[in-house]
Amino acid sequence: MPATRHVEEVPLIKRSQQKRRTSPANFKSRVFILTRTSLNYYEHRNGKVRNLRGFVEVPRIKCVEIVVTDVTIACRNKYAFQVIHDNYFLYIFAPDKESRQQWVLALKEVTKDNHCLVSKYHPNLWVEGRWRCCCQTEKMAAGCTAYDPSVGWKPLPPTPEDNRRSHWAVALYDYITENPEELALRRGEEYLPLDTVELNWWKVEDKNGHVGYAPSSYLAWQSENSLLTYEWYNRDISRNQAEKLLLNTDKEGAFMVRDSRHPGMYTVSIFTKSLGDGIHTVKHYHIRQTNDCPPQYYLAEKTAFRTIPQLIHYHQHNGAGLVTRLRHPVCSWKETTPITAGLSYGKWEIDPTHLTCVQEIGSGQFGVVKLATWQGTRKVAVKMIREGMMSEDDFVEEAQVLMKLSHSKLVQLLGVCTQQVPIFLVFEFMEHGSLNDFLRRNRGTLTRSTAVGMCQDVCEGMEYLEASNFIHRDLAARNCLVGESLVVKVSDFGMTRFVLDDQYTTSTGTKFPVKWSAPEVFRFGRYSSKSDVWAYGVLVWEVFSEGKTPFEHLSNADTVEEISNGLRLFKPKLASEKLYQFMNSCWQENQPESWYVVKSEMF
Repeated sequence: MPATRHVEEVPLIKRSQQKRRTSPANFKSRVFILTRTSLNYYEHRNGKVRNLRGFVEVPRIKCVEIVVTDVTIACRNKYAFQVIHDNYFLYIFAPDKESRQQWVLALKEVTKDNHCLVSKYHPNLWVEGRWRCCCQTEKMAAGCTAYDPSVGWKPLPPTPEDNRRSHWAVALYDYITENPEELALRRGEEYLPLDTVELNWWKVEDKNGHVGYAPSSYLAWQSENSLLTYEWYNRDISRNQAEKLLLNTDKEGAFMVRDSRHPGMYTVSIFTKSLGDGIHTVKHYHIRQTNDCPPQYYLAEKTAFRTIPQLIHYHQHNGAGLVTRLRHPVCSWKETTPITAGLSYGKWEIDPTHLTCVQEIGSGQFGVVKLATWQGTRKVAVKMIREGMMSEDDFVEEAQVLMKLSHSKLVQLLGVCTQQVPIFLVFEFMEHGSLNDFLRRNRGTLTRSTAVGMCQDVCEGMEYLEASNFIHRDLAARNCLVGESLVVKVSDFGMTRFVLDDQYTTSTGTKFPVKWSAPEVFRFGRYSSKSDVWAYGVLVWEVFSEGKTPFEHLSNADTVEEISNGLRLFKPKLASEKLYQFMNSCWQENQPESWYVVKSEMF
């Protein structure tokens, strides 16, 4: 029982709140556990897994007090106390006076600041339709004795460890470093963040007092509301990816909790073989919320819980309306460490001798791209910038800003090599290459679900760029890359600002991306989030047409004229009518004004 008086885990006896008459059948042995947020009670089964039978939220408790009664207690425990919450009276029976006193003191301590405490309570039991203390026959009648929540306990002074502990973070991954400014992390260990001003690198202290910088993406705050530390939670995963992972386990009850397409919502996905006839399938259940304040969470039946971890714990032991109980947690994202913002803290200039080029993997607007290894261990993509292609001084000045842009749906710039010609830009390596090439290579195999997931990835990356006050200026499938688990990340954001090739930035040149551009771009060179949204509509079209070129039979000049006259791209076969309407909404004057709106409208 963290940060409260110690109460031994002794089975107590709980009386049913639903029965009018009291008999031995109304009493159940339960193991009670008290935390600062809830009083939980579990089925008492020696040597077996405990099943959560219910709980009372601490902030909802109105009164805790000893019960003084002349009524014969129909169970072996004779020492009663009461916990009044909402419109319920929970009667609990301890085996002796000392145990009862411990529980009442502990409960009073954690509820002393509740705003809903009663001014009066009933010191005797409610039995056979009346209060034994005052003979009132209305169960919710006001109490007859003044309630003093401070009687019987003294607050325990908080220890320094208690004060600090609420601000600790836990490492989600191991982090090994040779940089003396950094601190190595060990998965599952706790660290105290000392300075979190820099978003991507936190200054932290371990339990032995060692201090250094560590990547913030490797850490998660210790909080009962954070799902990151749980083995069943999968962030940034699509429905299609979830189904593939669960089907591959081939285990009845394999499950995960994942982010829903609706912001702030979560979905439980479960693999089952229980439907008969050799059918193996994955069922999806939205985690729903009650209308309470604060809301509670529930799944197939309205057994509601204050937190999602409590809900999952309950369904790990009770199917309770699900196709099967939750048996085997599945998590994929913790298997691959996240990309850090830079290869090391404070290091953005990379020594080119630490890079070993393996092979050429592509070429683009700026130059050749090669697969390389950094210090012989980490795969990276090295973009070698052709001389005269970009304003190198301006880019180097901006590089440190670009490196600080760090998101799971952006291709991370890891560093630059500027001390030689040509200069190198070092990015994280994405194994499946450009989205455009991937779509063309896999034509005929793309499912609608996979396509939607890819578009969602791009949208999330663009939403982050907008929040960081960045405009992409050249969003297209060719400038997005595909990595592990078919995760799509946005690349080359803002790079056109540094291009020196005039053909790329005027509507007269063949290189200008007219077919992805909003009218205000090819008319006036005016870029904004709205012009990025227009290009996103074209990218969605590219995905659902499996890599076709927009307006492929029109020249750039004809495309400018036709778009100005109202021509829009046709509906791809793979796209639904609703999705095509969304694409068209991106190509209108009154298009969505923010990426949050874009995401909510599409997903």
